[in-house]
Amino acid sequence: MFSTNFKFQNFKKSKILLKVKKDLKNLLKENNQIICSLQSTYKNKYDLKKILKIKNKLEIRIIGMGGSILGAKAIYNFLRVRKKILFVDNLNSRLNLKKKNYFNLIISKSGNTMETIANSNLLLKKRDKNIFITENKKSYLYNLAKKLNSEIVEHNNFIGGRYSVLSEVGMLPAELMGLNPKKFRQLNNLIKNKKFINMLISNVSSILSYSKDKKFNSIIVNYDPSLSDFLEWYKQLVSESLGKKGKGILPIISNMPKDNHSTMQLYLDGTKNNFFTFFYSEDNQSNKINKKNLLKDFKFLKNKTINQIMYSQKLATEKVFKKKKIPFRSFEISKFDEKTLGELFCFFILETILLGKSLNLNPYDQPSVELIKKETKRLLI
Repeated sequence: MFSTNFKFQNFKKSKILLKVKKDLKNLLKENNQIICSLQSTYKNKYDLKKILKIKNKLEIRIIGMGGSILGAKAIYNFLRVRKKILFVDNLNSRLNLKKKNYFNLIISKSGNTMETIANSNLLLKKRDKNIFITENKKSYLYNLAKKLNSEIVEHNNFIGGRYSVLSEVGMLPAELMGLNPKKFRQLNNLIKNKKFINMLISNVSSILSYSKDKKFNSIIVNYDPSLSDFLEWYKQLVSESLGKKGKGILPIISNMPKDNHSTMQLYLDGTKNNFFTFFYSEDNQSNKINKKNLLKDFKFLKNKTINQIMYSQKLATEKVFKKKKIPFRSFEISKFDEKTLGELFCFFILETILLGKSLNLNPYDQPSVELIKKETKRLLI
């Protein structure tokens, strides 16, 4: 199990695969920089005091694509950070080019990400303060940082973007939000917890079993909008790590209760190639139904909060899923802090790597993505 910040319901028990247990044991022994970044002993390659001095009192803007920015955005919205931060994480042909000055954090492992280069070209101004997180090698953004006399933070060469959330890539933005990186890095505590280890192995074993039965769609049933960016991070992690050699798991985010009125019919009575993960969180500040405006037929909603209604819908859906023997697991989050989110990051990173190893895939590369980049460049030349 996780800490008391969670209530977790596992998939229906399936046979525990000894290979998964062995792979986990070996993974934790490896000199793997991804695993190191999940531990409290990982050393950040930046001087926070120096960076805060550069930042001054300017509004923060983070520019990146995919794994370079999804982790920071997940942290920002999951923890409901009040400090205003702008995220530029896609191309927009009508980008709002404000004249005000910013503190810009530009992130790209390769330093040659076309979208990040394009956005930087449009947004960066002479009077801005800029910090670049990129590999310590010649690249477009590395050269640009040198030209602008900007601070360069070295991107760990052995940590790919989608796995980089607890490295400098996610933790420098977290510190700018006023958060504590050490509280995110929970692996040291988690691997001492036998229940957590057993739960991780059981989950990987279950997903492998579903995959063997042609259940390739991982449907995320989400009852909390503040989790959306965390789930986008999960979507990239799973898709890019496991979608290879004609194999893979397709993560699909389904937002509730809206999707009760669209895709739920398919989930219940359509094709049986799905397994589900429910996400719900408690909200003590949820709006309450105005009993004065209730008509007689719906008096049962008297004094109910919106959060209570959504929770009832979640429980009802799970009950129907059980009757129809549809596989699902459930996360209920009661506390939103660095520790909670750190545990989730650790769990899904480990789960994804172990799935890759069991499917005889390299979970760390993304060879076909490069094909799109090369063809786009060819068309623009």
